Amino acid sequence: MRTRKISVLTLTAVALGLSLTACNGNDGTDSASSSAPSSASSSAAASATPQPDATEGTSSSTAAKSDAKCTDQINYAGDPRSNAEINSIGADTGTCPPVQKQGSDTKCTDQLDYAGDPRSNAEINSIGADTGTCPEPQKSAKPSGTPKDPDTKCTDQINYANDSRPNAEINSIGEETGYCPPVKK
Repeated sequence: MRTRKISVLTLTAVALGLSLTACNGNDGTDSASSSAPSSASSSAAASATPQPDATEGTSSSTAAKSDAKCTDQINYAGDPRSNAEINSIGADTGTCPPVQKQGSDTKCTDQLDYAGDPRSNAEINSIGADTGTCPEPQKSAKPSGTPKDPDTKCTDQINYANDSRPNAEINSIGEETGYCPPVKK
């Protein structure tokens, strides 16, 4: 029995032909065995001439290398999708998807000083979540609430038993504004 030597170029052309066949948008109904010989010869001829960049004309995406996962080619840190989902998109389309940035998990009230703002923290954080931007702090002319005793915490000065806010938040408002905030129901 004779053993045939297959050149690396032929193997590359066959692999390229198979990967192009896999990316043609069909659901796998094409016969790989019948298309391999014709794609191998056309790929071998095509590899002799330079090819235009596969990503030309597309924005925010990178051509997927056939032997590397998209997550190995691009830094997807912070992308809310799983690696499997990202790599699946790359395998299905032949192009690595652009990185999607996840919305910040940090609440607006943790990013900016809203002491003295007449709105509740929930309202402020809701505005930030809905718009993607934290609202500007609003300062009322005179802080609402009771003037804070300098030597006493607001939670020791006023009964906040039915207030939904943590004691640390209430006391912080008192320290920053000099007024113990009104009790919120």
